[in-house]
Amino acid sequence: MRRLLAIDYGEKRIGLALSDPLQLFAKPLKVLPNTGFESFLQQLLPILQEYNVEQVIVGMPYAIDGGNTAKTDETQAFLENLKERLNLPVIPWDERYSTSEAVEELKKLGYDWKQRRSLKDAMAAALILTSYLSSRQ
Repeated sequence: MRRLLAIDYGEKRIGLALSDPLQLFAKPLKVLPNTGFESFLQQLLPILQEYNVEQVIVGMPYAIDGGNTAKTDETQAFLENLKERLNLPVIPWDERYSTSEAVEELKKLGYDWKQRRSLKDAMAAALILTSYLSSRQ
């Protein structure tokens, strides 16, 4: 089987997480600096190939009430760019609370604030992917 990749899009950093080949578990992969879409794409394409990714899940930061915010619209534009440029399915997934949950999870694991800051986006992507995987069972 092939893997799934989740993306936690942020203005400064973009977190990535991967499923295992059986698509049962999610683990944080890495955090890339957000220096523009083309730069991100150049870093993403080799990852998609190396890990044999079949689908990309993009966390959508909806408002608490489920509506759109400026961040939702920005992430939607990012998702549409990915859809146009990748030869893979790219789907949105509700990511409300994923970053705060990621920080809490990293606290439980004993990471200090500096470590949490550098890891939270990849951990948020892993939580997004975990939520997506759970919904399919």
